[in-house]
Amino acid sequence: MAHPSRWTMSQVTALFEKPFLELLYQAQQVHRQHFDPRQVQVSTLLSIKTGACPEDCKYCPQSARYKTGLESERLMEVEQVLISARKARDAGSTRFCMGAAWKNPHERDMPYLEEMVKGVKALGLEACMTLGTLSDDQALRLSQAGLDYYNHNLDTSPEFYGNIITTRTYQERLDTLDRVRDAGIKVCSGGIVGLGETVTDRAGLLLQLANLPTPPESVPINMLVKVKGTPLAENDDVDPFDFIRTIAVARIMMPTSHVRLSAGREQMNEQTQAMCFMAGANSIFYGCKLLTTPNPEEDNDLQLFRKLGLNPQQTAVEAGDNEQQQRLAEQLLNADTGLYYNAAAL
Repeated sequence: MAHPSRWTMSQVTALFEKPFLELLYQAQQVHRQHFDPRQVQVSTLLSIKTGACPEDCKYCPQSARYKTGLESERLMEVEQVLISARKARDAGSTRFCMGAAWKNPHERDMPYLEEMVKGVKALGLEACMTLGTLSDDQALRLSQAGLDYYNHNLDTSPEFYGNIITTRTYQERLDTLDRVRDAGIKVCSGGIVGLGETVTDRAGLLLQLANLPTPPESVPINMLVKVKGTPLAENDDVDPFDFIRTIAVARIMMPTSHVRLSAGREQMNEQTQAMCFMAGANSIFYGCKLLTTPNPEEDNDLQLFRKLGLNPQQTAVEAGDNEQQQRLAEQLLNADTGLYYNAAAL
């Protein structure tokens, strides 16, 4: 099944307008051409620095501009992050994602971030970070530390973006993705459904992602989690079929990318999630919390996997390929790395 090298808006709109079952059938065909349809990649997301973010993203409880009752926290110590990473690995995750509520990391943060990446890698996990805007030097340093993925979502279409965020331009986001890619780090970038956008905006978001010089290796599709105190707290609920349709179009447009069910799974029933997997989703965030919002417990996910006959992807450690790295990780966790974050610097 051929796919265009560059998608047009009319082509994407035509996909969104397809009869639902025909769209799912096409998405499942594309999915099976590139992936084992029974395998799911599992990631865990940890907030390594929470709240007090200067950005004004209208969906985000971590923005300092909104009163959501969220307690801000300083950057975690390296050892605490690695303890969480080991727990995530033992629970079945293969990728450990670290998120910091910043506009961008400061120079003083970089040594700690680099050690976190090295420690996560030593555990046999893939390492991912989301830290806001990066400079060329910061992207290179994270790459040299071993970072596998960098998450930086486009969130929505360029046309609707200004209704949601004013403190960072769309072009700034694209520039960060370019820097990450140039540094040799894989790209994780997606968006949010339920911001008040139109179907045309959803098409515009996927058009931007699919038409990047290299599409993101990982595409998280989030359903808005409405948090009291944020400007979008009273938004209308997303129709599950509209969300599933977005997953299916993403799969067709980016056939070799992992399409991830991200925020919002807590409010999806098992049937909706099953349809998302049928539509080509093959990655999830695992664990009881995504940064600051709820997510299904691991046991619930495992029960759903069993019902659907899905198999979580194995870590390198589980596959027996990384014994030396595992020993190094245990040494890191049991030793004093000498790296403690200076709270006074905040």
